[in-house]
Amino acid sequence: MAGPGGQSLAYELHGDGPAVVGLHGLTATRRYVLMGSRTLERAGRQLVLYDARGHGASLPATDGDYSYGALAGDLEAVMDAVGLEQAILVGASMGAHTAIRFALDRPERVTGLVIVTPGYDPDDPGDLVRWDALARGLRDGGVEGFVAAYQLESVPLAWRDTVERVLRQRLAAHSHPDAVADALSAVPRSRPFENWSELGQVATPTLVVGSRDEADPGHPLATAQRYAAAIPGARMHLEEAGRSPIAWQGGQLSQLLLDF
Repeated sequence: MAGPGGQSLAYELHGDGPAVVGLHGLTATRRYVLMGSRTLERAGRQLVLYDARGHGASLPATDGDYSYGALAGDLEAVMDAVGLEQAILVGASMGAHTAIRFALDRPERVTGLVIVTPGYDPDDPGDLVRWDALARGLRDGGVEGFVAAYQLESVPLAWRDTVERVLRQRLAAHSHPDAVADALSAVPRSRPFENWSELGQVATPTLVVGSRDEADPGHPLATAQRYAAAIPGARMHLEEAGRSPIAWQGGQLSQLLLDF
């Protein structure tokens, strides 16, 4: 599919009915929004999934732009291509931030937001040195280089094997790993919104799905709680203590969306 500036994006459609568009996280692909769950289409929803520019089967950014403005423009191009005037957006991490940027820019096209494990904090630029190290690791050493740079020893032992397995699966799914490396350097430097008060302009029903820090320290629970507090009327949901994050469970996330 051709998007803005001739950008080629890979997407898929499932089911019929009210539309849900899924947006994945940085270094993931469209499979890693709902993990292959078919719950939504069986419940009478149309599900649209696509690979962000440079990820999965989508081509690298034609203009080298991996900013949230460009990512939000790609989302609109996908919706236009499949004939959607409006949709519920469910996004994880980078996908969550993209969905928020789009909801702020084009509120008339968003009927609901499901914000899953957001990580962007406008008051904290994050560890850009680590993101650059991950980009170098992927560019110079492929999957093994990325895994080495990830520093798995910092992941709690109970979750380490799962995280390593998913990292390898995700990174092996990209047709253009150098483009993913470019995104690893660029996306964390982009700002989907400027300050917390800007989230007060989000006018669509919103569900924020957080995760506990023991399993997913890269997406702090406190950050998800801040999103839920800043977005008017937003609801917050969290997995039970000791359970896998809902973001890792496509069927549970789909059911939450249906209930929402």
